[in-house]
Amino acid sequence: MKMLRFRTSSLRSLDQEILCTVRLLDDSEISCSIQRDTKGQFLLDHVCNHYSLLEKDYFGIRYVDQEKQRHWLEPNKSIVKQMKAQPPYTMCFRVKFYPHEPMKIKEELTRYLLYLQLKRDIYHGRLLCPFAEAAYLGACIVQAELGDYDQDEHPMDYMSEFKLFPKQSQKLERKIMEIHKNELRGQSPALAELNLLQRAHTLETYGVDPHPCKDFTGSTAFLGFTATGFVVFQGNKRIHLLKWADVSKLKFEGKTFYVIGIQKEKKLVLTFHTSTPAACKHLWKCGVENQAFYKCAKSSQIKTVSSSNIFFKGSRFRYSGRVAKEVIEASSKIQRDPPEVHRSNFGQSRSFNSLSNKHLIMNMEPLLPALPSPREHEEIPTDSSLLALKESVHLSPLKLPISQLEAGEEAGERVGDVPLSEEQALCEEKEQEEDEEEEEEEEEEGALTISELMYNPCASLLPTPVEDGSGVDHLFESPVKLLKELHADPELQEELEVERVRQRAEAEQMSEVRRVLGCGYSLLTGNKQVNACLRSLARLLAVCLGLLMVLLPLLLVLLESDIDISFLHEIRQTPEFEQFHYEYYCPLRRWVACKINIVLEKLGVE
Repeated sequence: MKMLRFRTSSLRSLDQEILCTVRLLDDSEISCSIQRDTKGQFLLDHVCNHYSLLEKDYFGIRYVDQEKQRHWLEPNKSIVKQMKAQPPYTMCFRVKFYPHEPMKIKEELTRYLLYLQLKRDIYHGRLLCPFAEAAYLGACIVQAELGDYDQDEHPMDYMSEFKLFPKQSQKLERKIMEIHKNELRGQSPALAELNLLQRAHTLETYGVDPHPCKDFTGSTAFLGFTATGFVVFQGNKRIHLLKWADVSKLKFEGKTFYVIGIQKEKKLVLTFHTSTPAACKHLWKCGVENQAFYKCAKSSQIKTVSSSNIFFKGSRFRYSGRVAKEVIEASSKIQRDPPEVHRSNFGQSRSFNSLSNKHLIMNMEPLLPALPSPREHEEIPTDSSLLALKESVHLSPLKLPISQLEAGEEAGERVGDVPLSEEQALCEEKEQEEDEEEEEEEEEEGALTISELMYNPCASLLPTPVEDGSGVDHLFESPVKLLKELHADPELQEELEVERVRQRAEAEQMSEVRRVLGCGYSLLTGNKQVNACLRSLARLLAVCLGLLMVLLPLLLVLLESDIDISFLHEIRQTPEFEQFHYEYYCPLRRWVACKINIVLEKLGVE
């Protein structure tokens, strides 16, 4: 573990120094002591200096706050102010921007770090891939870390000891071993890693860090940002791809995230709802940074963006750093001797450690069915509101249609087509039987999706049933029978009819008396009551207007201004005020803004 102490220009005592630990992509750790005014860029530079890394713009440092919300460390802000937690701090060094074309990366060291990140994405199920692609990627990893297949060193089932995917079947392991034996022999670790990058960057979920949310219909969706643009997934199907050139604005209000763009020459507004306002703000920041990195030609074109309209208060954010085109140009100018790449040993690699019987879950913010391992700090989900979720269907590899699977199997069988002995034929028959059993199991399980959320709701509360008993029925049947017997008597019917006529006549007399008295009373006191009622109503309106004139400016100051006064700050921090702001004020403001826009459109105002 390497120690480094940062000092700033101000003279501070050593007691104010804070220990900070950063976990690297190979799960090793480095530590340093920082001061309270040390900015995030110092820590990122420290990690890059540890690697001797020059192409560092693709990488970032990520941390999780006390509310289990993930964040990227901002380079131009104080680390202590961003963490908002008690030291010592623990963060993770990860790929933040995935290169659109990994072949344009100049140095082998940078490609190796990207390879480690993709291996983690495969291991945690973030990189979705069909069966054939999964087998090839797995074989590249095995070739890079084990080298060529050796019959003396590698037993028949050597892949069963290692885990590359969240859901790894024997069929997939056999396919990985087949490719490792026959197709990748002689490749160096660097070449095998390069092959993995070439194949992985063509997949739809390459570089996607999925953000879970709900769309306008209430269905679960996963948002992501890639080098191409903004993507939306439902299950394992990409339902939206909006290129960065067509995205005009990203904004959020409370827990609602908006993507505004143009598609097929028509204005498009996509609306999504996150679990918390913090998750929504993190999603917005990630979108702003990715759009600036991949879309802008120069960093000088990057502007400060606001999360809301110009007339309303909102968060302001600006991406600081070079953009993708500048990074590629700078990489092409690197002239130094390539640094030595220290690859982790096969046995020390975390993705090859034996897993428990429980499969790993996907790195999703609202899923919290299991506690994260201490080695995977950044994999902590960020929303505790869905603790009732018990299970998440695992991701890689995806199940392809049977025709594609058969085509892939036939292509694999053509390699090394030699006559089989009787023993080999028996083994082949057993393998085919196992394959058929696995296919049947896969058909029963169904196709895998990004997240089939398996809810386990509490049992509904049913009303207590009434016990059957003759006593209850008799209790309600006896009066009915008695009334029927009484009404059957003709003398009783005549008496009841006379009584009803008498009551009807008395009721008519009383109603006439009430009408006469009411008319007289209204003539005597009607005008006075009306005047008094009007005066009371006028006083009430005056009081309400007075209160509105006083409270409305104060409310606008609280909701829309940036004035940082102690008592205003305390009011803003109260749960009641936050609930009013997000649940009532923001929807009302959006409604008013929508009505204003409709009026302006009718008037022809742009």
